[in-house]
Amino acid sequence: MTEPMTNYPESIRSKFEELFGQEALIIRSPGRINLIGEHLDYNLGFVLPAAINRAIWLGIQKRDDHGIRLHSLDYDDDYQGRVDDLSPSGKLWPDYILGVIQQIQKKIALNHGFNIVFGGDIPPGAGLSSSAALECATAFALNELFELGLERMDLVKIGQAAENEFVGVKCGIMDQFASVFGRKEHLIRLDCRNLSYVYVPFLAEEIKILLFDTRVKHSLADSAYNERREECEKGVQLIQKYLPEIKSLRDASQEMLESYVKNVDKTVYIRCTYVVSEIKRLLNGCEDLEKGDLISFGKRMFETHAGLKDLYEVSCDELDLLVNLVKDNPDVIGARMMGGGFGGCTINLVKAEAVDDLMKKVSDAYLSKTGTGMLVYEVEIEGGTGYSS
Repeated sequence: MTEPMTNYPESIRSKFEELFGQEALIIRSPGRINLIGEHLDYNLGFVLPAAINRAIWLGIQKRDDHGIRLHSLDYDDDYQGRVDDLSPSGKLWPDYILGVIQQIQKKIALNHGFNIVFGGDIPPGAGLSSSAALECATAFALNELFELGLERMDLVKIGQAAENEFVGVKCGIMDQFASVFGRKEHLIRLDCRNLSYVYVPFLAEEIKILLFDTRVKHSLADSAYNERREECEKGVQLIQKYLPEIKSLRDASQEMLESYVKNVDKTVYIRCTYVVSEIKRLLNGCEDLEKGDLISFGKRMFETHAGLKDLYEVSCDELDLLVNLVKDNPDVIGARMMGGGFGGCTINLVKAEAVDDLMKKVSDAYLSKTGTGMLVYEVEIEGGTGYSS
């Protein structure tokens, strides 16, 4: 099933006028997908994200005092505080905004408070980075409202630092980067070691991007994420005993893993094998896209899912079911789990004429097998954070 759409810019404009009697400056900041390259950001590899047409819209305007008033349209909830006295709210959603304020205050003092109303159609828990979109919308809005002169890369780093330090989630930089630097009809090949990037064309009008949402999030997710990071770090340490110049799995080869890791820790060897192979797979996938070879790219997506399932072990029965339901379908170019794992969405490249039929078949089969009705999101690749049109 799909969910109804809301005209968020208009709703925010109206609510802002109702609450504050002001005309709001409206900012849009998108969610993101990642076509290939999962769990590579913290290994200083490459990722291939894109901004999408699901977004957070945020209305903002100055106040005459140091007060902050925030209103979440979707939660129908309020928060009040002061720009010069920041502490965690106790209810999470304001913290993504407060963390951004704190990071900006470290650079430039804000001498006025402000009012904010925000909402959006990025489904929470689906792995589309609604939190990063809110952080980037806030950073962009404050930069514009107070004419702070910050560059886009500054906004990205502010958003990541807000989540790391104020919210307490040790995320990589991919989500905020994709939200700010997204470009319509392009993916971003981001080098997570030095933050250099190139835009890779994704011109495929005959192909649609469908996200199948399992609507589950297993409790293993957070602990397993930390374990995988530690296992990757251990693999690097084992290699460094012999090759001290190797600083991350980005620099490692399969031969190094065979020589220095395999006989010491089999589990770490398996985890690192996935990462090293996924880095190579992503670079080859970019070459496929440059040549317009979506069939080869799609096969790599299926290979990525197999690696995440069997080597990295971050999939789950529901994600595997959704991939298995489409893997032999000639109308599906590629599919895999997307995100940290243990729930969330699969991402599917589907021939446009087959979308409706596929959605029904997969939805019916998933409901029959799990007893849960999945959600479907059809997404398009859009531009990054900026003023709302």
